Amino acid sequence: MSKPDDSDKAENGGPSAIEQYLVKDPERFALNMARMIEQAGKAASAWTEPREKGEVRDHVAEPVVDMVKTFSKLSEYWLGDPQRALEAQTRLFAGYMTVWANAIQKVTPNAEAPDDAVKPERGDKRFQDPEWGRNAFFDFLKQAYLVTSRWANELVEHAEGLDEHTRHKASFYVKQVSNAIAPSNFILTNPELFRETVASNGENLVRGMKMLAEDIAAGRGDLKLRQADYTPFEIGKNIATTPGKVIGRSDVAEIIQYDPVTETVLKRPLLICPPWINKFYILDLNPQKSFIRWAIEQGHTVFVISWINPDERHGAKGWEAYIREGLQYGLDMVEKATGEKEVNAIGYCVGGTLLAAALALLAQEGDHRIKSATFFTTQVDFTYAGDLKVFVDEDQVAAVERSMNEKGYLDGTKMAIAFNMLRSGDLIWPYVINNYMRGKEPLPFDLLY
Repeated sequence: MSKPDDSDKAENGGPSAIEQYLVKDPERFALNMARMIEQAGKAASAWTEPREKGEVRDHVAEPVVDMVKTFSKLSEYWLGDPQRALEAQTRLFAGYMTVWANAIQKVTPNAEAPDDAVKPERGDKRFQDPEWGRNAFFDFLKQAYLVTSRWANELVEHAEGLDEHTRHKASFYVKQVSNAIAPSNFILTNPELFRETVASNGENLVRGMKMLAEDIAAGRGDLKLRQADYTPFEIGKNIATTPGKVIGRSDVAEIIQYDPVTETVLKRPLLICPPWINKFYILDLNPQKSFIRWAIEQGHTVFVISWINPDERHGAKGWEAYIREGLQYGLDMVEKATGEKEVNAIGYCVGGTLLAAALALLAQEGDHRIKSATFFTTQVDFTYAGDLKVFVDEDQVAAVERSMNEKGYLDGTKMAIAFNMLRSGDLIWPYVINNYMRGKEPLPFDLLY
């Protein structure tokens, strides 16, 4: 084989454009592939074992059913008129032909480099590696993918006769599918993953499959996507460090009072109602990121509701129970600890939604202890709930209720999946790539602890 010339060298002076994608140690690579398959077997066992024991009962995936129904309504419009369908296919074909012509021109010697048929949107981090533009193969994959995904979005945008909710769901599901099939998500179609796999002789895949098995086991048969390294954190040491004590406990919550740090305190205490999908220290991550510490330094006497992590015993606890045994119980504990009847209240996220509902209920009952209410990132009027509305139509709510009636609670893994889907391009696929393909631990992130 002749020695490659300078034009075949990578721009950074490293191996040639071909060599960097060739396995250097086939024997070691084969050994690692065998190790990867072994770990894949452990991942499969972690998935099947809870089902064989009856600990996990699979149902028809309601989101998938809803997605198929939504796409069926979309396809009725485009396939109902042959002329309309032909025009849509022609637009897609024209985009592919432009991408193909660009690819031919790029590999033609001495030809002027053409402009891309389509470029990634600003902020799209998936195609930052230089090979996405320098290598004709990967550049073709990138542009073909972008043409396809934008064409699919246009199908939703220009479909007539869809009600707004169906159009919203169609747009959301198209985004999910587009994010899932991106060439950046696969070893052989992502130049960076390809090079890393070759350079390590597949050891990254062994590590990644091991992490996949661990995460399925941690989810008790469902994938619990690892989004942060939690090992550096310890409650009271480097997270939730503001001193305080539990002054009351109900069936659904504990009430924490934080120690004052000023010589005098404001007369009216502050009661914080955080969301039950987060820990009580969501507003007390560390001294530099602690609203609670800041508040007590301003002279507030701060109380926080710490919600229980529910199980089967709490199946009968509904919205009113969280008001009565959480927020209203917190008001009672504040009054008992300080002697003050009037409080300021803060509601964060769904804790704010609960606070808003409680204000109406307490006002009806003549309980006016909450004198001011502040809301952080709270939705009260869900008319403009964004992509959350995809999960709360009648069919989806009925599916959630069926699942909750079996266990008595909504599994946190399922809730995490729903929230991650709201931004799957940021909260799912980058972690799939980093964890299970690159075999790397995610970085520590106190917000997710």
